[in-house]
Amino acid sequence: MTPESGPAPRAKAWLAVTRCMGTSCVMLVRRQVHLPKENVGRVLRFADGSTSRVYRETAVDRQPGEPCILVVAFTLRLVRGRAHRLFEAESLVNTPLFVGFPGFVSKLWCAHDTFGAYRGLYEWDGAERARSYAAALWRVLELVSVPGSISYKVVPGLRRDEVLANPARMQEAAATQDHAWWRLLGQA
Repeated sequence: MTPESGPAPRAKAWLAVTRCMGTSCVMLVRRQVHLPKENVGRVLRFADGSTSRVYRETAVDRQPGEPCILVVAFTLRLVRGRAHRLFEAESLVNTPLFVGFPGFVSKLWCAHDTFGAYRGLYEWDGAERARSYAAALWRVLELVSVPGSISYKVVPGLRRDEVLANPARMQEAAATQDHAWWRLLGQA
């Protein structure tokens, strides 16, 4: 995997994460964060030959004016076997680390794939907001991830549901025919 870009400077990233957590707490208290079930259990197939099961969905009450897809991937250090299921359960407490970022719309949490990488398939409002989030998230992920395993890709102009219904839209929007780790091909 190769990153679209690297991490944000540490001080900038941690300030953004701290602000996000404050906003997230307010959103949680106001019940603006939801855990829909309709995509849970889907198995997604990616262009690198991997498949991954959606184990959770998180969404907020926001319609994007400038929709984009963000795909983030990473491989956890020291997580093997049954520990993957523990991580999936524990990861719910990570929700405040992202829902309060400006522009967040939704996230499909994808379990470790056939190569061991976890993915988040997000819908975001604004490609630059998505990139800023991913660059800040990098600093959180690097604490628990295999060095060199963190990557992200932003694909502007797409809604998550339209990509799930017609994955070819992702290829068209990105103008690529490659076997990229981030490109959704469909459901397995």
